[in-house]
Amino acid sequence: MAIRATELVFAWSLTIQTLEYLRMGKYTADDAFWSWPLQRADIPNAPVRALFDVLFKPQIHQLHLVLRLCAAVALAVQGASLPLIGFLFLGNLLILIRWRGAFNGGSDFMTLVVLTGLLISQVVGALVHVGLGWQAGFWYIAIQAITSYFMSGAVKLLRREWRNGSAMTIFLNGAIYGPLSATHPLRNKWLAMLGSWGFIVWEILFPLSLLDPRLAAVFCAVAALFHFLVFWFFGLNRFFWAWLCAFPAIIWCSAQFSARFI
Repeated sequence: MAIRATELVFAWSLTIQTLEYLRMGKYTADDAFWSWPLQRADIPNAPVRALFDVLFKPQIHQLHLVLRLCAAVALAVQGASLPLIGFLFLGNLLILIRWRGAFNGGSDFMTLVVLTGLLISQVVGALVHVGLGWQAGFWYIAIQAITSYFMSGAVKLLRREWRNGSAMTIFLNGAIYGPLSATHPLRNKWLAMLGSWGFIVWEILFPLSLLDPRLAAVFCAVAALFHFLVFWFFGLNRFFWAWLCAFPAIIWCSAQFSARFI
């Protein structure tokens, strides 16, 4: 069940990302402000730069995106396979290079994490055993995701503006619906501080999700709410789906960990 859930949610996440890239085609043309001729100077190695000059021609890049979209559909329909995941993994690296490392920050990071976990599952499955492959892949995804939440909370804890709640007000003032009105509840210092500390505590305690799959489900539900709020206030729809892809692995690993060690 966790395998199929990961495949389906990740396929949907990839589909959304790829459709966004396809829609931006006119902005990545050779005469546009996100053109490859402007970015190619970042590649110091001449032979590598020449290779990317071919791969990042607008027509080739668009073809790659269409094939990526087809691969996402195939992942949803037939599930993961080594050739399919290998293609998606290498293609994702090309897209990251095209956008100088990341187009949408954390969502691109989590997309790469999940793709790497899927690649691990397929490689180990092909070389050793399918069950062991998925176990390794899921643990890779879960550890990366849980660590990310923990580190995010730890960084917030070290920042005074998060401890006193002012960071939340500052961020929401710059959101889609910002600035906050004078009567907005988060203008209240104590409510803003309560919200900030709620996020800090939740993120720092995220490793406890491994103690019980029911607890993991609660942590993931709060995470889903958090990422939905990020989408709602900041328009970052990719974050919601990219991070949801990690939740089946977290819950699966929690069940395995608690059954073995608790």
